Amino acid sequence: MPDPNHLPAGTAADGPFALAITPESAGWSASSLWILELPPGGRVDLDSGDDEIIVLPLSGSAAVGCESREITLAGRRSVFDGPSDFGYVGRGRPYAVGSVDGGRFALCGARAATDLPFRHVAAAAVPVELRGAGHCSRQVHNFAMTDTFDADSILACEVITPAGNWSSYPSHKHDEDTAHESALEEIYYFEFGETGGRAVDRGRRGFGFHRVYGTQDRPIDVLAEVRTGDAVLVPHGYHGPSVAAPGYDMYYLNVMSGAGTGRSWRIVDDPAHAWVRQTWLGQDVDPRLPIPRTTGA
Repeated sequence: MPDPNHLPAGTAADGPFALAITPESAGWSASSLWILELPPGGRVDLDSGDDEIIVLPLSGSAAVGCESREITLAGRRSVFDGPSDFGYVGRGRPYAVGSVDGGRFALCGARAATDLPFRHVAAAAVPVELRGAGHCSRQVHNFAMTDTFDADSILACEVITPAGNWSSYPSHKHDEDTAHESALEEIYYFEFGETGGRAVDRGRRGFGFHRVYGTQDRPIDVLAEVRTGDAVLVPHGYHGPSVAAPGYDMYYLNVMSGAGTGRSWRIVDDPAHAWVRQTWLGQDVDPRLPIPRTTGA
């Protein structure tokens, strides 16, 4: 029987959206994600409704119109070409996304209670973090986290894991509102590229594995082979590792929100594996990072 928390590419498509995840379809309270694929000259007219929306180019450039204004998103060739600029649309607003040359765009959403203005954020303003060490090295684009972007409830980031490496590790959770933990639902959306080539593997040869497991009180059990276009839902429980197969770099987009108080990302590691973080102290970050390499690096 298919796992309802693993959505292989195409199984949650809806009209122009290659992937459509809403609170209603996921059976939770706040987080959403749509992957919009536009042909050259394509355009869609949308309404943010109860959500705040971040329009993030995965490949290609776009124009986003809202409130009698239009912003141009320069975008990027693929998710392996560094951070992208993005646009923010507040709740309760009609908006449109169009692309002269076509492309693929993530519409990251979360239920919102506060009205915030339509705006553009440049790629150069997105913090890039190299996290972990050795075979647990990964690259994180913190484009919409608490301390990098002002929003009502959405938290979002991108992670690039070099081929053969492990990320989202040690396994961790954020499903309770406590002093040390936030209650957040999370979406993982995956794409893969051949090592060194960096273009997204649309032939879906590239793959990895993603794990979600629960506690005795709140069980969940997901071990999914993931490929380009797949998504995994994390309603609760420990999640990780995300493992990239040798030969294929792995990208994933994380979108988080929840019904808890405040907008913060507080996590607790699985106590069985928390000690692994200490082993990074004597290791270097994977020399393949950052992706792409900066000039002279």
